[in-house]
Amino acid sequence: MVGLGNPGRRYVRTRHNVGFRVVDRLAARWHVAVTREAHRAVLGEERRDEERILLVKPQTFMNASGESLRSLRRFHRFAPGEVLAVHDDIDLPAGRLRVRMGGGAGGHRGIESLIDVLGEREFVRVRVGVGRPPQGWEVEDWVLGTPGDDVATLDDAEERAADAVELVVAEGPARAMNRINQREASHGGSPL
Repeated sequence: MVGLGNPGRRYVRTRHNVGFRVVDRLAARWHVAVTREAHRAVLGEERRDEERILLVKPQTFMNASGESLRSLRRFHRFAPGEVLAVHDDIDLPAGRLRVRMGGGAGGHRGIESLIDVLGEREFVRVRVGVGRPPQGWEVEDWVLGTPGDDVATLDDAEERAADAVELVVAEGPARAMNRINQREASHGGSPL
């Protein structure tokens, strides 16, 4: 499970670091330390129902997120379909979630990097909506900015994204997609 974001104090609360914060929420729930530095990432490990789950926060900056997966993949030998990425998405309203298997990057350079390194698009994504920038804002300034009025909305979405990851792990991507995407569409992003 790879949460996308940028390393360093400057980026901790930015919209672009939603993926890192979801990893942190899962680590807290599971009582896992995400502190081991290896493979150009900060890692933690959990075992669930005989499954080994790596919690990964790449330290290569967003646009090169795949580089840590390249190294991890050589060492752990996982298939691209075993990857679950959590990331911000400006094409979804702030606070909305969408779970998806495969597809393009939609202009998200972190996802582009994962696709390049994995050599295919068929991995699970939990997309967390951060909304489009207001008139006059550049996309980069928006995603690298800290939430204002939308901070509570994004906090709630991060909690639901952690729920979504747990659902994917427990029930598989297809069932999780059906359940989460239908609920998000019909309830406007209410809790699972």
